Amino acid sequence: MRRRQAKKHALIPDPRFNDTDVTYFVNNLMLQGKKSTAFKIFYSAIDKVTDRTGEDGLEQWKTAVDAITPNVEVRSRRVGGATFQIPHPIRDSRKRSMAVKWIISYARKRNEKTMADRLAAEIVAANKGEGNTFKKKEDTHRMAEANKAFSHFRF
Repeated sequence: MRRRQAKKHALIPDPRFNDTDVTYFVNNLMLQGKKSTAFKIFYSAIDKVTDRTGEDGLEQWKTAVDAITPNVEVRSRRVGGATFQIPHPIRDSRKRSMAVKWIISYARKRNEKTMADRLAAEIVAANKGEGNTFKKKEDTHRMAEANKAFSHFRF
């Protein structure tokens, strides 16, 4: 075990919306240290969401992240030679991390032409309760519900 917990680094708010959640998202979106490119992609995706829905793009993004944030997950645990999938509640920082990474990974797998288009489409789909990210959340919850009988193995 660790001697002490790792320090949480303070994030600088983004320049356009002055929001640290946006910076966190962009840091996960960034590839090869190209932060300015990641900001351009994110901002153009938010503008496209605004054009498609007619509502504030940043608010749509925040509700999409909230909509796909999981509450429970299953973790493997060996008990008596057998491996069980045991449902565990998730701490808040991990919830946000999982939601952000799911949006980005499923946006990268979409077929639109640019990453901004893919990200915008994934945000709109998550708001409607459809799309791959929402399906991933539902599958996670379904797996935890199916293995609820093994929750007594949790510490």
